[in-house]
Amino acid sequence: MLELAIRHRQGDFTLQADLMLGEGLTALFGASGSGKTTLINIVAGLTRPEEGRITFNGESWSDTATFLPPHRRRIGYVFQEGRLFPHLTVLQNLRYGERLLPRAERREDLDRIATLLGIADLLTRRPANLSGGEKQRVALGRALMASPKLMLMDEPLSALDSGLKAQILPYIERIRDEFGVPILYVSHSVEEVARLANAVVTFADGRAQAVGRPYEALATVARASGDLPAGNFIEAEITGHHEEDGLTEALSPAGPLLLRRTHLPIGTRVRVFVPVSDIVVATEPGEGLSALNRLSGRVVAVAEGSGGSATITVDCQGQTMVAEVTRRSLRQLALAPGKPVHLLFKTVSIASEGLFRRALAERG
Repeated sequence: MLELAIRHRQGDFTLQADLMLGEGLTALFGASGSGKTTLINIVAGLTRPEEGRITFNGESWSDTATFLPPHRRRIGYVFQEGRLFPHLTVLQNLRYGERLLPRAERREDLDRIATLLGIADLLTRRPANLSGGEKQRVALGRALMASPKLMLMDEPLSALDSGLKAQILPYIERIRDEFGVPILYVSHSVEEVARLANAVVTFADGRAQAVGRPYEALATVARASGDLPAGNFIEAEITGHHEEDGLTEALSPAGPLLLRRTHLPIGTRVRVFVPVSDIVVATEPGEGLSALNRLSGRVVAVAEGSGGSATITVDCQGQTMVAEVTRRSLRQLALAPGKPVHLLFKTVSIASEGLFRRALAERG
């Protein structure tokens, strides 16, 4: 558990954060200059906060009397550019990650990491002879070879094109799922956050704030960023496949879902994104419609927007869903808090690279 309560001024900007961050991957999301990199540099020990404290699993890293230097915090740091040593081979770069560790504390295996990251055949090369994606995989490996207690990733995919990002994302997923090391992940990309994050911290006006459960945080982030259309993130578990119909069945807290066919195994957890524009609101169960997904709930809030639109928030068995309707529909259907409604939408694709898949081992 990483706990921090800090206040730090940098020029005209002041960052405040009071957070408790646990296992898995926590995404740090916000506009440029909002303090995300400043925060992870403070966690890494590269910057000492003006005020406050930082503890990790009960060990004090920074307070009024203590400041643990970076090399004693056992952190693996992955930067935007990789920052490999150009005069060293891939193997030597990887070994560099463990050089400050006593042998008894080296828990990671070079062969395992090289195989997991697909860099076993690159060990004799130097960085100048690597592609951008290969450099980032080596940078990930070097961080892991340090046997870190905590990993920090500062927009590790921002310098890559969409094709290379799609290649690297599965490796970061495997690190998240298989190494058991907490990760703080800085990103501007809703797609990356949606696929990778177990938790989200948003940055605005100098404040870092954890935002609810992951799907609630992601919906907030999506609406604020404009990177994806406003919509809903639903956590679900795959329960079956219908080969003849080209469909996959999943169970969410809000009810069963039908997704476009995926080859992910039964038991895999996924995070599904449903845009508000895809949802039809009904006050009676729909019949004779092509929409296969139907979730039921009660309206908890109504907000009239600009133009002729309105947004309703619906509680579906504890899952918050947002839908958009016209003002005319709002009046004709008498939509108001407490009104029972049904939300209808078509099959959802989980083929997008922006959708979170959680390993089977995390069930329960």
